Amino acid sequence: MAVNPRARGLRFRKDDGAVINGSHGAVNVTLRNHKWVLRGEVAMPRTSIGMLSAVLILGVLFGSRPSLAQSGLDRVNHIIIVMQENHSFDNYFGALPYIPGGAYHAPDPLDHDADSGCRADDHGCVDGLTCRMTTSGTLACVNANPDVRGPRVFAFHNPSRCVLPDLDHGWVGTHHEANFLQPNDALDHFLGDGFVRQNDLTEQVDSGPETPTDDPTMGFYNQIDLPFYYALAQNFAISDRHFSSVLGPTFPNRSYAMAATSFGHITTNDEIPPTGGYKPVHGTIFDLMDKNNVSWADYFQDVPQGGSFRPFSATSVDPHFLPYALFLAQVSGAPSAGPLPQVAFVDPNFGFFTNQSETDEHPPTDIQRGQAFLSQVVNAVRNGPYWKDSIIFITYDEHGGFYDHARPPRAPQGETRTPDDIAPGQCADLSNPPASLQPGGGAQCSTNQVNPAGNSVVTAEQL
Repeated sequence: MAVNPRARGLRFRKDDGAVINGSHGAVNVTLRNHKWVLRGEVAMPRTSIGMLSAVLILGVLFGSRPSLAQSGLDRVNHIIIVMQENHSFDNYFGALPYIPGGAYHAPDPLDHDADSGCRADDHGCVDGLTCRMTTSGTLACVNANPDVRGPRVFAFHNPSRCVLPDLDHGWVGTHHEANFLQPNDALDHFLGDGFVRQNDLTEQVDSGPETPTDDPTMGFYNQIDLPFYYALAQNFAISDRHFSSVLGPTFPNRSYAMAATSFGHITTNDEIPPTGGYKPVHGTIFDLMDKNNVSWADYFQDVPQGGSFRPFSATSVDPHFLPYALFLAQVSGAPSAGPLPQVAFVDPNFGFFTNQSETDEHPPTDIQRGQAFLSQVVNAVRNGPYWKDSIIFITYDEHGGFYDHARPPRAPQGETRTPDDIAPGQCADLSNPPASLQPGGGAQCSTNQVNPAGNSVVTAEQL
């Protein structure tokens, strides 16, 4: 969702990339096809993050893209970004259109956009699951996936807040989820027919006859399970749908959020960076902000996500990496805490040291821990002096192996497969030029510190 609480009465077409509607004394901004939730009063959406963080931040702070309603966005002085982990739109918000008396509805089957689900001018539409309300008050959905052992598995409400074991969301597995029999054709022919079968083969192997609710990849949550998120969606903006930048896991997708590319990396095994951080050929959003004198910080609890690209070690820590407690003090207006920077990345606890304090919503973490963390962030801003000129984005790095019915759109990057034309598994960077600029010569590409045998080069060769 998105909001600049000082601006009122604005409205934009979805084709412009944003929808801003004045309501509740605030502005709701929906970023089309991006998994973001904004807020100065919060927003939540649904697609990949890739270039969006760079484009929006640069657009607001450096004065580009006046078509995105500068009459409202030019009042924004602070952008706050929170990226959580591993949930598809259908898994979290597929049931949003079916809340009794709710603000949203599903696409009209007789009057909708075949590619995007919702019509561009229908701002009350979200492209979630296709369901009907039964007389017992439960949802019966037609979205389904084939199962090797028996009949199709239909989307169902999952009462468990902790999915265990984790679902398959690796590079190879996700391509099979997108097109089970022809994973190399997933980009051009998304079928979404492999969620059940792939997870039965890898992460949640069948041990005998199954019930209709034994495949959590097809599970979804509702307003009872996610009351805070659904309340945000009801009052502020949410995207129609969302997708990840890469058909794959966390590290490549978070790299897109910070560098608009994963520069050839396709596995989270590569997440521990070389000394000083990865150095993408075209730099990062952090480099751009420094170059343009935009103040920023990455507030962290156990490890900062920005540590992939800037120093974070026992001997050297980038000065932009600050404790989460300081963020809470700054947004509350504590005189001794100093001012809030123009851009604030606020990280959850990733469970790097212990999963008992993990709040990133990555399975099997209880999803309500993430809500509690986001509630603290949003309410801290809402009750402080920065509420009047801030926007909060809430997004998810990738689908986490959970089913989603929507076919991902092609990224607008010409004929190239990736934004920088670096092929998957052929990592290139500025770590040791000219050798590191050669395909596969980038740091931590043919080996890594987590699982050397499961590096990006080897992983790419599996498809």
